[in-house]
Amino acid sequence: MSFIANNIASKGEISQMENIRTTTRVGGKLLTLEHINGESWDKIISSFDGACQEQLYIFAKNRWPKVGLEPVLFFENGEVVGGALVLVQALPLNLASLAILKWGPLLKDHTRFDKKEIYDACVETLLKEYDVKRKMMVSILARAALQEVNNEFEYLLERGFKKGSQLRFPNRYFVNLRQNDEELLASFAQKWRYHLKKSFKADLHFEQASCDRIEEFKLLYNQMSGRKKFPDHSAFEDTIDALMAIIDDGLRPELFFVRHKKEIVSGAVIFKTGDTAVYLYGATSDKALGLRAGYFIHYHIIRWLRDNTKAKYYDLGGTDGFQGLHQFKKGMVGTKGVIALVPPVANYSSKFMPLLFGRFAFFTRDLILSIKHFLSSFRSDIAKPDQKRDKNGY
Repeated sequence: MSFIANNIASKGEISQMENIRTTTRVGGKLLTLEHINGESWDKIISSFDGACQEQLYIFAKNRWPKVGLEPVLFFENGEVVGGALVLVQALPLNLASLAILKWGPLLKDHTRFDKKEIYDACVETLLKEYDVKRKMMVSILARAALQEVNNEFEYLLERGFKKGSQLRFPNRYFVNLRQNDEELLASFAQKWRYHLKKSFKADLHFEQASCDRIEEFKLLYNQMSGRKKFPDHSAFEDTIDALMAIIDDGLRPELFFVRHKKEIVSGAVIFKTGDTAVYLYGATSDKALGLRAGYFIHYHIIRWLRDNTKAKYYDLGGTDGFQGLHQFKKGMVGTKGVIALVPPVANYSSKFMPLLFGRFAFFTRDLILSIKHFLSSFRSDIAKPDQKRDKNGY
């Protein structure tokens, strides 16, 4: 069955693939959950305001190849209103299973007046499917909120979810894309603006590149990794080829380069789908620092996203604990953007045993990660995080 991403509206268009699984009434909302296949899922969410790379099937199956992936859509009165890519992880000895959502559930339309009610109903429908019917612990990592209160995370706590693991450095940095050039320059921090103006005099050239040039970016990325000695916890090696091979132009990330004369000195891979674009991967050469190429490429990416996408914000990601990255991204966010916290994972099960084993599994994982971080502090071949951990937050 073929799908046109911008015109998916009717339950009947996909109901031939799977039977309807779960229907839940929450207040005035009656939602139906339906399972679909991964290829169809990626096509459909390309029209979602809430689309993000973590919820792409093609991303997840390469990032977590041993985890079960279950894309589900939510319908209200036959219309798609949301969805979620659920990662199903069985624990050893089949003691229990976890249903994990990273940055989900997604909403199709963020401009709807009832989007909070839709989100709440999506969560309830997920709980009916995975907690009540299938006796799993449900674990949701909500997205960072651009407003002061994270309504999605607050609802999870009100519903009885318990706080779980949290990132060691949970800040994410969002640039406001809906500014003209004059407003944009004025919004940058003074020092950031100073370095940007220096880059304008360095004979640099910005270009949008075709996806078949990804090998040039990979070469630059590997050179940078060896030079900076940053520990790479990203999904780059696992996912970059699959992402750049996506046929749908609207869903495939964009590749950008900056040249100095004929030499590529900086590059970036940007996820542009939905109302928040995301800086996935970046790379620089030895010459980039002196040329201020990092300032130059981000300034032009911001302008390109503003003029060529519906995105309202540009998510620069986190810092992994490096103070230099914090200062760079904070300066780019400036006075019109937002620095927001990624909330802790929220865990729920109405059954004692899935909750017990699920929380123990996360505790064990976190303990192993803490030991790895401790041991890495003695290594001389990688850079050490130097950013102070923020005591504020959840």
